[in-house]
Order: sequence, then C-alpha cells, then structure tokens
Amino acid sequence: MSGTDDRAQIGAAVDEMYAMISGPAGPRDWSRQANAFHPDARQIRTWIGADGKVAFKAMGLADYAADTTPFFAANPFFEVEIGRRIDLFGNIAHVWSAYEARAALDDTKPERRGINSIQLFKDPERGWRIMSMIWDNERAGLELPAF
Repeated sequence: MSGTDDRAQIGAAVDEMYAMISGPAGPRDWSRQANAFHPDARQIRTWIGADGKVAFKAMGLADYAADTTPFFAANPFFEVEIGRRIDLFGNIAHVWSAYEARAALDDTKPERRGINSIQLFKDPERGWRIMSMIWDNERAGLELPAF
C-alpha cells in the first residue's frame, strides 16, 4: 500500500471518529467505534480542575460511551476538524487534529476549540485504527497553533 493510500485510510478513521460523536441531541451509534478505533483503544480527556491542577480521565471504548451518553442525549454537539497533520512511520501514525465544537454546525462562534492527539496502528485485519487519543482545549494562555 502506498503512503497516499495509508494517509487516506488514516484520514477515514479520523473522519469516522468525528462523525460518530457529532450530531443533534440524542443517542450515538456506538457500534461505529469499530470503524475508527481498535478494541483496545484508550481515550483520554484532560482538563484544569477548579483547584488549578491538571487532571485526566482515561477510558476504554465502553467507558467513553458510558461517560458521554448522558451529555449527548441532552445536548446537540458537533465537533468539526479545522486542521490536520499526519506523521507516518511504518505501521504507526500520529495525527494532530485541531477541532472546534459547536451546538449547531452553523453557529458562528465555537463553544470551544482544541487539539486531539491521535495515535494509530495498522492492524493487519482491521486496517488503520485509533489506539489512543488524548485531547486538550484552548484556554487563556493556550491557543491553537497554525496548521
């Protein structure tokens, strides 16, 4: 497979991840995780706590679905990629993916912006799948770099 084909498949996995979590208020189709994520994948949310300390929560696929289902059920949420960089080496890849989150696609101002740091593995049976993903949001003193 050529590097161009690999990049297209990596991009398709990232696109599927965004499509899976985005939509109007209501349930998400968690079966779609298999199209983007390896079964052993981890997703890691980071934030700054009320005490000013950095914190994180690491989740497997079922944990992430359970953690976010109440939010998605009650809130429209659209996460739109605004920049991407793919670094590829053999059977591993890293994607820097900048995003904006909105309650509606036509909102002029995003609710938040941030970066997903996504690591992928070229599984011989599944193709390119996300193995881990960690993200952080823009805040005072932390702005998205240019892509």
